[in-house]
Amino acid sequence: MKKLKTLCAILLATSISTSLFVGCGNNSGIGENGTIHVFNVGDYINLDLIEKFELETKIDIVYDVYDTNETMYQRVSTNPGQYDIVVPSDYMVERMIKNNMLDVLDYSNIPNIKHIDDKFKNLAYDPENKYTVPYMWGTVGIIYDADIVTEPVTSWDILWDEKYDKKNILMFDSMRDTLAVSLKRLGYSLNTVNPNEIKAAQEDLIKQKDKVDPLYAGDDVKDKMINGEASIATVWSGDAQYIISESYLNLKYVVPKEGSNKWFDSMVIPKDAPNKSGAEAFINFLCNPENAAENVNYIGYSTPNKGAFDLLDEEVKNNESAYPSDATLDNCEIFIDLGDNLKLYDESWTIVTSK
Repeated sequence: MKKLKTLCAILLATSISTSLFVGCGNNSGIGENGTIHVFNVGDYINLDLIEKFELETKIDIVYDVYDTNETMYQRVSTNPGQYDIVVPSDYMVERMIKNNMLDVLDYSNIPNIKHIDDKFKNLAYDPENKYTVPYMWGTVGIIYDADIVTEPVTSWDILWDEKYDKKNILMFDSMRDTLAVSLKRLGYSLNTVNPNEIKAAQEDLIKQKDKVDPLYAGDDVKDKMINGEASIATVWSGDAQYIISESYLNLKYVVPKEGSNKWFDSMVIPKDAPNKSGAEAFINFLCNPENAAENVNYIGYSTPNKGAFDLLDEEVKNNESAYPSDATLDNCEIFIDLGDNLKLYDESWTIVTSK
């Protein structure tokens, strides 16, 4: 996930409600037809759609924001009954299902589920398609300035190339994402729990620091690439589309040949949601192709909604950065919940970041 734009820095410190910006509470009966509380990543929805939904349904929305899946998980697990909808990534959905935190959806209340492409249903994190409605999806890859990086960019190896060390290589300041880059470069699964493979990735990242001294960046990767302060960066595909659209530079995005991460964010309802019917109404609203297209045009990520895809501009539909070939996607992996084995990654990440 990713997936934050410039406004995110402001939103992350606040809770947003389009209903007079009130704070989050547990009363589901405030609006004429109740209130729903949505917990999502900052700037990961077109706020005009919230206002449209409120006008159409007389259901108020209180919109809270978070920065990472882990932040969301901690809040939801320690504050039951607070939220009606959350939008976790694939591996976090898996963890929430394992821990009995999600309610089974009543798809009779979500008829617009018919517009979701079948290839985005029954995925590994929700194999029976009981708990999730896909929201956005994408890949992880490399964005680069083609006027500076003139050689073909096909491999993760370029992030270790010493001739770019003075031109600022940017890496994710994110444990799973950055270790995944190294693991795939070395030919391993990004979900490996083999200590030797994880250690090899750790040593590979330390070697990269010695060779090219990359900057570990967060949301500032967008401004740095837009303004030409760096020439190569690891990014989520939606951020790549945003960066390219905002920059005057000759920027390109590629998913390396060794494979990468393909990710999926889904709308789910916590088991203790105070207004499940209102939540299902909002999910159904967002699955309406017209609304979904408006949302994806704002966010910049890829839509799993067939009806929405058909409404997009031809230039967007034919953009392989946003909608890669099946061959590219087949070479990518979905993050899975590693459970207690995540400590192996924690230990290696601590060593890498301390160097």
